[in-house]
Amino acid sequence: MKWIRYTQAGRTSYGILEGDRITAVRGDPFRGHETTGETLRLDDVRLEVPVVPPTFYCVGLNYVTHIGTEGLKIPTQPDVGYRANNALQAHGQDVMMPADATKVHYEGELVVVIGRKTRNVSEAEARGCVLGYTIGNDVSERVWQGSDRTFWRAKNSDTFKPMGPWIETQADVDTMETVVRLNGEERTRFRTNDMLFGIDRFISTMSRYLTLHPGDILWMGTDGHSPDLRDGDVVDISITGLGTLTNRFVRAK
Repeated sequence: MKWIRYTQAGRTSYGILEGDRITAVRGDPFRGHETTGETLRLDDVRLEVPVVPPTFYCVGLNYVTHIGTEGLKIPTQPDVGYRANNALQAHGQDVMMPADATKVHYEGELVVVIGRKTRNVSEAEARGCVLGYTIGNDVSERVWQGSDRTFWRAKNSDTFKPMGPWIETQADVDTMETVVRLNGEERTRFRTNDMLFGIDRFISTMSRYLTLHPGDILWMGTDGHSPDLRDGDVVDISITGLGTLTNRFVRAK
């Protein structure tokens, strides 16, 4: 099932996407819903980020090749960071690069969407807490990342976290492949599940110390390396079974 969040006639709602048709619902995928009998064409609505999370978690250094490319040490335990909701941006919307940004990179990532309240679960139980999956682009300004004491602007500037286009609840992570294209040219391809620490390990570890809530998201890291992005570049991130997240990069004046 594909859960889509959209705006039409000034109202933002959830719906269920089948082909190019949206079945409108009352409610949402987290607290319950019922269909309204109304259907809409996908082309007639504005896509929004598929969820605005209560808490936005992220994973760093989770693919060995990427770690080596960055010249960093391989972690010995799963570590989790945080991102800011102000950075979220929908599929098809522009990523705004600040005028003084000089080294902006993309990172194609699998996004895990939590479906129920989760605390103290085992690795075997962890996947049962997941509603579904979507796609994220973890945009970074690398100069700021190296110079600032925190990631407050390098990772969290407005629009730096495109996510979408929808949530897929019936996806097989083991068969997924992530492909990143820049201006239509393939630049990165990797098996999505070639993670140093997998989804189940992260959810189980996190749930020992904090409660995950419905709608929380966990970005799972990336492989490969990005070139420096320029004004007008378009980045497409495709993951098997999840569709394609597309955003243009525009330099602020």
